[in-house]
Amino acid sequence: MSKAEKFAFLHHPLVLGSFRNWVRLLQCCGGIDRPYWGRALLITAGSFFTIPLRWYERARFQKKLDALQLKEPPVFIIGHWRSGTTYLHNLMCQDAALDSVKTFQTVASEFSIVGGKWLKPLFASFAPEHRFMDNVRLSLDGPQEEEHSVANMCLYSFYHHMYFPRRARFLFERYALFQGVSSAEIERWKTIYQQVLKIATLKAGGKRLLIKNPSLTGRIRAVLELYPDAKFIYIYRNPYEVFLSTRHFYQKAYQNLGLQAISPEENEANILAFYPLLLHQYAADKALIPPGNLAEVRYETLIAQPLDTVQAVYRQLGLSGYAAAEPRFRAYIAAQKTYQKNRFVISPADIERVQQHWGFALKEGDYSLPEGAR
Repeated sequence: MSKAEKFAFLHHPLVLGSFRNWVRLLQCCGGIDRPYWGRALLITAGSFFTIPLRWYERARFQKKLDALQLKEPPVFIIGHWRSGTTYLHNLMCQDAALDSVKTFQTVASEFSIVGGKWLKPLFASFAPEHRFMDNVRLSLDGPQEEEHSVANMCLYSFYHHMYFPRRARFLFERYALFQGVSSAEIERWKTIYQQVLKIATLKAGGKRLLIKNPSLTGRIRAVLELYPDAKFIYIYRNPYEVFLSTRHFYQKAYQNLGLQAISPEENEANILAFYPLLLHQYAADKALIPPGNLAEVRYETLIAQPLDTVQAVYRQLGLSGYAAAEPRFRAYIAAQKTYQKNRFVISPADIERVQQHWGFALKEGDYSLPEGAR
């Protein structure tokens, strides 16, 4: 057994998260099923015993963070989950002029500054080498979704569905779309979200942030209220591929992180319902983005012509530095040629469901069933 497997209990995103947030999650989502009591106990212990670290970081750095201002508005990569956001994020992060929220910050959200020197090396010794849902490599110093930090600090994240899947619909409507959420809750989310990005900016030495977060696809209005001149890159992919990959992701997430059981039927119904809700919200809100601040990318084009696609994004958004970053882009693209993507078998029933529920996206993107899809 490897060290990562031996210490797998420490891989849960909430283990080093806020104890107060954990208690609130139990009150909001509750209903931990018996097979997961041990997992819940470890989360309780980990979040409780790291309280002094959160207090110390807050006392030492909060004034500095409050005074910190982002020099340039972030660049946000959005789009439905499993649409290629990770590949585009990792590729563009090769640009040395950009930086991102790092994995360690999302693990130790409220003490990543003080814990960076001693806790990060310790944690790295038993951290997993790859993401549980695919073969993408993980590094505590690698780019990561800041949404995991938000989820570690407060209730206002759809990602809590990975732990409480029976509350997925409630969490999606409220915290992926901000429907039925009070203005006070949104303001609280803004405060926490700014805190996350300020910590990342401080650790990045003031560099411009490149953020990847599918959840923001349905929260463009709130993001623009924080960063009116933010840049957005929306990536979309063949809906058949998205469906298969999302179903696999949810199954793996619930298996590795869940505290509740959910039937395959309910899980699939959620996936089919969430996709159109998210994309319709994006379609309604993208007009709010100022001209010149939105680029839309087709995943299949990105994979076939990565350099041309990234160069077009830089040009459309008025981003500088492509020429300087191009050698690093080329090196990353070359290194990814050996990457083995998950491959799935698509059944006639799957095809029918996607056509019935996501037919609008098939039509808009002029997508058909991938040849030899599996």
